[in-house]
Amino acid sequence: MSKKKQDYEAELERLQGEVVALQEWVKRSGARVVIIFEGRDTAGKGGVIKRLTERVSNRTFRVVALPAPTERELSQMYIQRYVPHLPAAGEVVIFDRSWYNRAGVERVMGFCTPAQLEQFFNVAPEMEHMMVESGIILLKYWIEVSETEQTKRLTSRIHDPRKVWKLSGMDVKSYAHWYDYGRARDEMFARTSTPWAPWRVVDGNSKKKARLNTIADILDQIPYEPLPEREVTLPPRQEPDGYVEPDHSALTIPKRY
Repeated sequence: MSKKKQDYEAELERLQGEVVALQEWVKRSGARVVIIFEGRDTAGKGGVIKRLTERVSNRTFRVVALPAPTERELSQMYIQRYVPHLPAAGEVVIFDRSWYNRAGVERVMGFCTPAQLEQFFNVAPEMEHMMVESGIILLKYWIEVSETEQTKRLTSRIHDPRKVWKLSGMDVKSYAHWYDYGRARDEMFARTSTPWAPWRVVDGNSKKKARLNTIADILDQIPYEPLPEREVTLPPRQEPDGYVEPDHSALTIPKRY
């Protein structure tokens, strides 16, 4: 392993230890946390979320990645499908894309009307203000990549069988709309970055640095407490009292490696 990778793994391990401390503080304090991840296609949202959550309990850290809305959901108030996923006491909810779909892909790809978009811009800041006033800690992250890096990553998804599942038809269609997405992002920032819920932009051109920087920033934004010191001594194991381990060879899978 290269020195650079060793340094990355060591810092990730340290940060993930702090995320565990954050988890225990959330459980003890009854805090409610919402973290939104948005960004360009291929920006690395999934990688950040994976590293943020891989050492904590999915009962405390819950990831919400909603599919396309159903016919019933399309008939509801737009924000309605997201509200049931907001946290109760002692929970962290991570939105892998969120209600900001309306300001991004729905706008650019023509899935909403100008009137619906305008209504969203009027409602979203007020809804988020209500969330924060109720005691929810709300963090909003936009992960950005360059045109060159996005092309490189999309090309990799085309040719790598391990990544082909990541390449949706919408990703391909959206690729042609780089500047439309840029304009949509700019207006979204202008109209929804507020004192109570500002947008925080992450440079995603290096996946590893984006992961470390984002996790470190989340830890900076939440007033969690360090883990209390614990002294744990394992008790002695019981005596076998005549128990003999049976032969499980007939049930054991083949050793291929």
